[in-house]
Amino acid sequence: MPHLHGRVAAQESVFARMSRLAAQRGAVNLGQGFPGTAPPAFLLDAARGALGRFDQYAPPAGLPALRDALGADLGVDGADVTVTCGATEALHLLALALLGPGDEALMLEPVFDVYLPQVALAGATGVTVPLTLDAARGWQFNLGALAGAVTPRTRALLLNSPFNPTGTVFTEEELAGIVALARQHDLWIISDEVYDELYFGPRPTPLRILAPERTFTVGSAGKRLEATGWRVGWIAAPPGVTPGVLGLRQITSFSAPAPLQAAVAAALPVARDAGFYDGLRAGYAARMTRLASGLRDLGATVFEPRGTYFLTALHPHWTADSLLDAGVAVIPGEAFYARHAAPAGLTRWAFCKSDAEIELALTRLAARPELTDV
Repeated sequence: MPHLHGRVAAQESVFARMSRLAAQRGAVNLGQGFPGTAPPAFLLDAARGALGRFDQYAPPAGLPALRDALGADLGVDGADVTVTCGATEALHLLALALLGPGDEALMLEPVFDVYLPQVALAGATGVTVPLTLDAARGWQFNLGALAGAVTPRTRALLLNSPFNPTGTVFTEEELAGIVALARQHDLWIISDEVYDELYFGPRPTPLRILAPERTFTVGSAGKRLEATGWRVGWIAAPPGVTPGVLGLRQITSFSAPAPLQAAVAAALPVARDAGFYDGLRAGYAARMTRLASGLRDLGATVFEPRGTYFLTALHPHWTADSLLDAGVAVIPGEAFYARHAAPAGLTRWAFCKSDAEIELALTRLAARPELTDV
């Protein structure tokens, strides 16, 4: 019989694998980044009200009410917003729209696992520039290294801020340098900002504010509203560019689920006006502090994030397999490295879980002396 194309040989995602193993072995899942608590009541109420009213195809660009709500929330024209089936589809669409054979896209490493395959599916090459990890200063971004990786084939910068997995948030000086680099070489900027409301400190500046003529912002209702399974994402494009993206949108998933789009449209202004994001950040900050403190007590070097709901840690005795044996699932650091070597003993921990889950994880680890002796 005929063979499947070689592109289907991709292995199971590390996130799916660790969640599967956690379920099979009864481990606390601090690996895959989905919240351990229910979405807010105002979002669930909006979804119930949408059922029976928004049950057929939505326009490929998204329900007008959601595009307008996102435009108001993001400070852009709703006509420049495209609603997608999660941020993953948004990133895939942009890879197809902006890149082709012979092109290169620059990104930082450690790198989220879908970036390189999506660029490859577009026929282009992903080029990674490593962040450095200093035990005292944490994760460090080097603009000069990024600039040094630009070639005549470079077409786009693919950046993530707040940054998964490191929790990095670019400073104003770094953002200015990135924008200057993009303008110097006439590059598109794909700014993956799914964690735009999850930060600890000053609000991150969106790249679209600094370079509106070349920046595509990718966002996610799943991260903002603690409903990752709803798969409602979006692209905010430079003015006038959206029609080209929509041409591809119609042949991917065509449209995101209409009732969930309607629910998100109703929920976004409520979340903003009611201070939901303030409470979300405060809750995550408390859980991050508890997890970081507990891991330090076990001998780990912990790098607290400035954004996202992940922290990274180093420990000489820890691997994802040894932690899973102790009843805790995390993501191994090497899962985020494709072109460079991962720091030895690096793991990523999700603190978007319930207080009870975090406490149980720390209790299980403390009960295993082979994991705590340094």
